[in-house]
Amino acid sequence: MRDRSAYAARVHPATGYFLCATPRTGSTWLCSLLSASGVLGRPASYFREPDEPMWAERFNIPVLNGRVRDYAAFVKAVRSAATTGNGVFAARVMWGSLERIIEGLPSGASDRDVLERAFGPLSFVLLTREDTDAQASSWARAEQTGVWQEGDDALEVPRLDVPSPQDYATTIGAHNAAWEEWFDRQSIEPHRVSYEELVHDPDATVEGIAEFLRPA
Repeated sequence: MRDRSAYAARVHPATGYFLCATPRTGSTWLCSLLSASGVLGRPASYFREPDEPMWAERFNIPVLNGRVRDYAAFVKAVRSAATTGNGVFAARVMWGSLERIIEGLPSGASDRDVLERAFGPLSFVLLTREDTDAQASSWARAEQTGVWQEGDDALEVPRLDVPSPQDYATTIGAHNAAWEEWFDRQSIEPHRVSYEELVHDPDATVEGIAEFLRPA
């Protein structure tokens, strides 16, 4: 990771972005690189619905039946936790999480309007994987073994009830298409990054995101 000052000069001091992705695209690694910069927000899956009670407990926000009772307060807490000292906010959002975020907030003229009322001006980074067959196999293996990233303990007994890689490939294709359709409806042109680019040159990938966030 290069010196954070190399990124800081490029980023608008009051901006935010969503890192949009599907599983097994290297998003956890990219989040760690972006967070390590110290100036590109602290992206994480704050809005993954099964984890909502966990984050709510950290933020000391009441939960009822597995959901936070005051979603606006939850968003405010996320913004605080996910913003670096220079004012840059970042969060990772999978396709399956977007509906819950929008549902939890006051309605607006469009989804983008709803999000920007809650988070302020937002940019969007889309992370995909060119080799979706490898992505699907990786997803199936992670579900079967319980190992999603380095350091995870494998399940004592691997799961045998997981869908096939082909089923995951179908889901990946549907979610990628859904992201594209949503961006089109919201008149958003995201900054596009691939898993393959990230693996080839992680520093250049982070620099590209910083450059994307540079004020016009």
